[in-house]
Amino acid sequence: MSVHAQMEPTSKIPSDISTELRRLAHDLSNSLETIMQASYLLSQSKLDETSQRWAGLIDNATRDAARINREVREILRSRST
Repeated sequence: MSVHAQMEPTSKIPSDISTELRRLAHDLSNSLETIMQASYLLSQSKLDETSQRWAGLIDNATRDAARINREVREILRSRST
C-alpha cells in the first residue's frame, strides 16, 4: 500500500515541514536528473556485457527513484497547509 493511501484524507502537512520537504525533493530531482543524463550517455558508449548490465541497473534504479520523488511531491502538493 502506498504512503499516499495510508494517510488520512484530511491530514495536512504543516507549512514549515512542507517547505523543507519540497526543497529536499527539488534538490533530489536535480541530482537524479544528473544521474539519468550520465546513465544515458554511458549507455551510448561501447560497453561489454557486464558493464551494460550495471548501466541498466543504474538506469532502472534512477527511474524508480524519480517516480518515488514525483509521488512524494504529489503528496506534498495535495496535503500542504
